[in-house]
Amino acid sequence: MSLESAESVGAPTALTATTGRSLARAKAVRQRRLTVYAARVLVLVVVLGAWELLSRNDVIDPFNFSMPSKIWDQIVQWTLHGTAQGSLGEQIWYTLYEALLGWVFGVTGGVVLGIALGRVRFLADVFGPYVKVLNALPRIVLAPIFLIWFGLGPASKVASAVVLVFFPVFFNAFQGAREVDRNLVANARILGASNRRVTLQVVIPSATSWIFTSLHVSFGFALIGAIVGEYIGATKGIGLLVSASQGTFNSAGVYAAMVILAVVALLAEGLLTFAEKRLFRWKPGGSGAKE
Repeated sequence: MSLESAESVGAPTALTATTGRSLARAKAVRQRRLTVYAARVLVLVVVLGAWELLSRNDVIDPFNFSMPSKIWDQIVQWTLHGTAQGSLGEQIWYTLYEALLGWVFGVTGGVVLGIALGRVRFLADVFGPYVKVLNALPRIVLAPIFLIWFGLGPASKVASAVVLVFFPVFFNAFQGAREVDRNLVANARILGASNRRVTLQVVIPSATSWIFTSLHVSFGFALIGAIVGEYIGATKGIGLLVSASQGTFNSAGVYAAMVILAVVALLAEGLLTFAEKRLFRWKPGGSGAKE
């Protein structure tokens, strides 16, 4: 057999082997994903089943701990017949509206100030101690003060959400601006880029992955701020459902409101994860490339 013939036979064989390995890896990834989903469902079923069983047999107090069946009945009742404050959808939207506003304002302020202090050392030296002092405050206790300042309307809940969202976003943006590759900045300056162009075209894109890391937890903080504000004093919202259920010793209502809040938070997390994967598809080994 000639050299050319051997090469022509070997090339398809190597290609077939590579294709086979790729298919095997893809199959393994799918099987692992299905296994993970099945394990998650199994854990949930076991926990809920044990909770229901223990409550029905009075091993745990059903008055204080309720049971999954009663919690489900409460959610169905709120869905079909509404709550004392209005329809369930209205309560969810009210809380979501406050959390979204607080999240947008908190993220915007955190990113802008984080990048600014990360880029300008003088500003970091001047304002750094004040930021650390404010971050050390138990920010959740500011909710009653915001209630006094802004009243029972959404403004006090938005303010509570802003102060919870701002700091994790700020510190990630600040660290992202400080961790930019100095060679990229130097090359941009050699090419004649101004400080503004360096910030917009080098620093901010490089810090995006840091910022997205904080967005995953910050929306949860925004929901917490809105809920706590509503719990202390409000006319609508999921936090008010928790407060009203607690006031009537309706433990199923408290848990039902928590379940609804958890679903909203999971949906928001899913949207953020999807957006992150779409944005970072180009980045090898980045968020978008992870399973």
